[in-house]
Amino acid sequence: MERIPIHALTNDELAARARALLPRGYGHARRIHRRAMLEGRLAPADSGLGTEACAAWASSFSFELPEVTRVESDEGEQGTTSKMVVRLPDGLEVESVLIPMGRGRQTLCVSSQVGCKMGCTFCETGRMGLLRHLRPEEIVAQLLVARHRLGWTVRNVVFMGMGEALDNAANVIQALRVLNDEAGLAMAQERLTVCTVGHVEGIRLLHDHGFKRLNLSISLNAANDSLRSEIMPINRRSDLAELQGVLMGYRPRRNFALGVNYCLLPGINDTRADARDVAGFCRPLGRVLVNLIPYNPGSTPLTRAPDEPEVERFIGWLREEGLPVRERITKGRSVMAACGQLGNPEARALRRQAQPGAGERT
Repeated sequence: MERIPIHALTNDELAARARALLPRGYGHARRIHRRAMLEGRLAPADSGLGTEACAAWASSFSFELPEVTRVESDEGEQGTTSKMVVRLPDGLEVESVLIPMGRGRQTLCVSSQVGCKMGCTFCETGRMGLLRHLRPEEIVAQLLVARHRLGWTVRNVVFMGMGEALDNAANVIQALRVLNDEAGLAMAQERLTVCTVGHVEGIRLLHDHGFKRLNLSISLNAANDSLRSEIMPINRRSDLAELQGVLMGYRPRRNFALGVNYCLLPGINDTRADARDVAGFCRPLGRVLVNLIPYNPGSTPLTRAPDEPEVERFIGWLREEGLPVRERITKGRSVMAACGQLGNPEARALRRQAQPGAGERT
């Protein structure tokens, strides 16, 4: 029987599984789960279980964290941005980034897939294609490794690393449940953010699941269908009108504010007309906050990075249209840890060499 990773389960779920599978020692499941989450180790013996019960736990459940292959850091005005690369059991790697947010607070940007099939032209991960989805335990493990192997202090978690989170909605939702579990990691929903390119079906599923205080942000990057379809292929599947419609219905709480991320691409989406289009898209959505992200060139630049006067000009136009907006300060660019820079374009080729004829794993 394949062992069940306990960090894919909430405290209640582990208690139920342990009662169903174990002949003895299942009464300690809640304590074992909480200790594993808070200390980063599976240690049934520490709960006073005997040899036979510990062996039963070891044969039915696992708690294996991926290997950290490297950590790269970039010093900035607001602190150190660090990129962690972990190797999964099948040899594939994913990246997570610790982002300083000021006043001693830090956010962990986690991955939800190895690669991505969305194909956004400004994103390094999109050049990999999709190799496979991450399972719930592999998503949660990024936080556990950051805390228990690297000693990072993490206040918030944002699903904005490698992959489109809502293309892997079932596994991401289970990971959110584990992160939010009061008897385990106990991360409040308001400390968790899911970012999506505008995956309409996934947004509906997330809404139906009933998270009341979870944060949601979308990557807009253009608010006319022609341009958005050119730089974000998902717009050919669900155009701006359909995306706008599903977002108008996404109201998990009265004071909910949608994050609207806009990557400023000089010469592509930086005109006064583009700003008006953004405002027109946002007006029916209720409370929004536009996060303006200066483009971070990757291995194959789409354009150059904007200079500060260009950023300030576009922010001014958005504010003239009545939109609340803030600039996302670039962090981690020197180690390819900034927005849009995560991913290894060579990984897909290496994977195909290792498994000739293999298709994408989903």
